[in-house]
Amino acid sequence: MFKKILIANRGEIACRVIKTARRMGIATVAVYSDADRDALHVEMADEAVHIGPAPAADSYLAAEKIIAACKETGAQAVHPGYGFLSERASFCEALEAEGIIFIGPKPKAIRAMGDKIESKKFANAAKVSTVPGFLGVIEDGAHAERIAGEIGYPVMIKASAGGGGKGMRIAWDETEVRDGFERARSEAKNSFGDDRVFIEKYIVDPRHIEIQVLADAHGTTLYLGERECSIQRRNQKVVEEAPSPFLDAATRRAMGEQSVALAKAVDYQSAGTVEFIVDRERNFYFLEMNTRLQVEHPVTELITGIDLVEQMIRIAAGEKLALAQADIKLNGWAVESRLYAEDPYRNFLPSIGRLTRYRPPVEGKSGEAIVRNDTGVYEGAEISMYYDPMVAKLCTWAPTRLQAIDAMSDALDGFTVDGIEHNVPFLAALMRHPRWREGRLSTGFIAEEYPDGFAPMAPTDEEAAILARVSLSTHLVDAERRANHVDRLRPTMPARRDWVVKIGDAYHALTAGDAVAADWRPGQSVWRGEIDGRRLTAQLRPFANGLRIDWQGLSVRTRVFTPRLAELDALMPKKLPPDTSKMLLCPMPGLVVSIAVSEGQEVKAGETLAVVEAMKMENVLRAERDLTVGSIRAKPGESLAVDAVIMDFA
Repeated sequence: MFKKILIANRGEIACRVIKTARRMGIATVAVYSDADRDALHVEMADEAVHIGPAPAADSYLAAEKIIAACKETGAQAVHPGYGFLSERASFCEALEAEGIIFIGPKPKAIRAMGDKIESKKFANAAKVSTVPGFLGVIEDGAHAERIAGEIGYPVMIKASAGGGGKGMRIAWDETEVRDGFERARSEAKNSFGDDRVFIEKYIVDPRHIEIQVLADAHGTTLYLGERECSIQRRNQKVVEEAPSPFLDAATRRAMGEQSVALAKAVDYQSAGTVEFIVDRERNFYFLEMNTRLQVEHPVTELITGIDLVEQMIRIAAGEKLALAQADIKLNGWAVESRLYAEDPYRNFLPSIGRLTRYRPPVEGKSGEAIVRNDTGVYEGAEISMYYDPMVAKLCTWAPTRLQAIDAMSDALDGFTVDGIEHNVPFLAALMRHPRWREGRLSTGFIAEEYPDGFAPMAPTDEEAAILARVSLSTHLVDAERRANHVDRLRPTMPARRDWVVKIGDAYHALTAGDAVAADWRPGQSVWRGEIDGRRLTAQLRPFANGLRIDWQGLSVRTRVFTPRLAELDALMPKKLPPDTSKMLLCPMPGLVVSIAVSEGQEVKAGETLAVVEAMKMENVLRAERDLTVGSIRAKPGESLAVDAVIMDFA
């Protein structure tokens, strides 16, 4: 077994690998860029080596610097995590040339499966079911239009070397093919240094289901069940679960056996994932094979009890798998929510900044459930614009699917994150969505259920009544504290019985008897209590003369008044927000890639105004209505803050 390994990655996956290596008694080496000098993975590792400036191309993607760090520290092997160099065969070969072991598959498998075009050709030759498409190199937009017309709309345009939703577009007609081709090729070049794209038929209402495989160098290849990854936004996974609520035993076995056959065909050694799209009749089609550890691997670990990182290390060290296919049992249900630094109320655009408060739920056993949080940040850490915006992966396990979902709902309600915008409100709302809870999923779920984006939700009458009682309870606890400490030298005032709680524009008349006992003290950000037999976890954030309560995707501002003050408050004028309808504001901190219009130009609704890049994703800003461009205040190459004015309209 290795004595020391280097983790060629950052963030939560670097921390995840370090935890398993530490348990196995293996020393670890972290690498870090300028932006990650104070990162959690650097603190957790036994040693750390600086490898360059913040841009990934100059640090985490610089293979020669990783190899130099191995030589400097005496690391015998490298775990690549996911992303960066994890699926680059040339990196694997460079390590082997230096006598350093790559904790992952051999170059042959990486090359065969790592390129989407070549992997499709390989799968076709191996008689694996694949989606109809054109696997050759596409020359230009006109060529892309001809191919799409031959295949039949809709089509998917995908980067050959892509992943993580980058370099991927769905096109429903000729116009979208040409625009999508250019965007996909540009993103592919910027993200992967390879601008090749291909086109395949887009399956309507598909599910994204993947099979986890594990193979050693001694001829044993296993499948560890499946993961349902259909909850996606912009082709990037948001919530995953294991097993799938859709598969039956026969389909699971067929997909598993096909995945094993494919892995054996390329002499696969390590953990890997074979991804499929599955239609309404449970027909499945090979999508791609990820020759690395997946982001969502924890849900498989939770239902099988197998540490995939440990198995990767043991396989790389030459050990035989101590398991047979008959030993693989699926126990209970697991759900993973990806917590991203993005604003769900602004079409999920990236957010950066410092985590002024970061308080995840307590890990471990919680009743019948288990809570796990894989993260690479801490309170006070900074979310950088240079890397993926994922902050944490919150996972729950329970005996049944609905129990796991309810455990996730409660854990999200208690996950406090301040200083950046984040998608916890969306994730919390998703956990209570009827279609999600029933398991009626497809990769179009988010687009179908939130066609206009995720907007702040108004509480129902029942929910408002619950939140009013929470607000009153905290008010009375705080009032008691003031009476016992701050006001103890003043005459005691008689206890008031009648109160009014304002939520939004509505007033709720309550009595002191409507307050409920809770595990909360002034200053705490999480409130836990029980209302009418229902356990409740909510987050509290005070503001001037009021309290904001976040619960199950709701975010309401509350104020507690005496009846007379409530009457006076109702007479106060309302402050209206400024009118920005004649401006194009930058929706996120980012870099202006291009300005598509000129001053005085008349533009139709839907036409492109500008393209802004943030966290390696190009965001096209389009006209919401017919308009005339006034002055343009930004230029290509300029870095803009959120809400900076790009242009205004006449």
